[in-house]
Amino acid sequence: MFSESLLAGRFDRQFYLREGLLGSFLEACREMNSHDWILKVEDAYRSSAMQKALGQDPGIFQRILNKVIWELEGTAPSAELMFRRLSVLVATRPKLGTHMSGSALDISVVDRSNGNELDRGGPYLELSELTPMSSPLVSEPACRNREQITEIMLGSGFVAYPFEFWHYSRGDTFQTILSPDKPMARYGPINFDPKRDSVVPINDPLSPLHTLKEIENTIRETLEKPKPK
Repeated sequence: MFSESLLAGRFDRQFYLREGLLGSFLEACREMNSHDWILKVEDAYRSSAMQKALGQDPGIFQRILNKVIWELEGTAPSAELMFRRLSVLVATRPKLGTHMSGSALDISVVDRSNGNELDRGGPYLELSELTPMSSPLVSEPACRNREQITEIMLGSGFVAYPFEFWHYSRGDTFQTILSPDKPMARYGPINFDPKRDSVVPINDPLSPLHTLKEIENTIRETLEKPKPK
């Protein structure tokens, strides 16, 4: 299954994955089916524009900003701190945004028998204390579902991102960081044009997608928005 929602409220999702990962992806899908589950792809490849827009999405930005302000006991964060906190949930550099490498998947899992999503402690894009894969606040059944889904994905070579219970990737920077044997990352960030079937490496993968000035402006705009009554 594939998500029908728009990314950041305006981009059609691009369900592309590196050709070398398709066999592993289908293997994971079949294993899900053997449990009477359906793998639902929420997101796959993202362009630079899509990734940057996600980091400035008003809903996502406000949820993260509210949490940081709570942690600071009511004080608005600096642009530097907000950039760091944003980076945990929304990649702010191409090299660490493995969706931009065409090697990452955001997934949900649906129960074939009733069409309901499996309980993982929250929906896709839950941004709270429940979001980390090993959150101690998740119920035991939801935790078991996370563990079983991760086991299936790992069996097909996809590693779990520790800070989001829906994100899995293979052959990229995160697998290098998270794997004990530290394999060389095969896939790096690219600009992919599906209309021209063109793949071009991003020249400066460590360059931030957002300037601190942009983050500062977005903080100000978010705080100035009227609160709902």
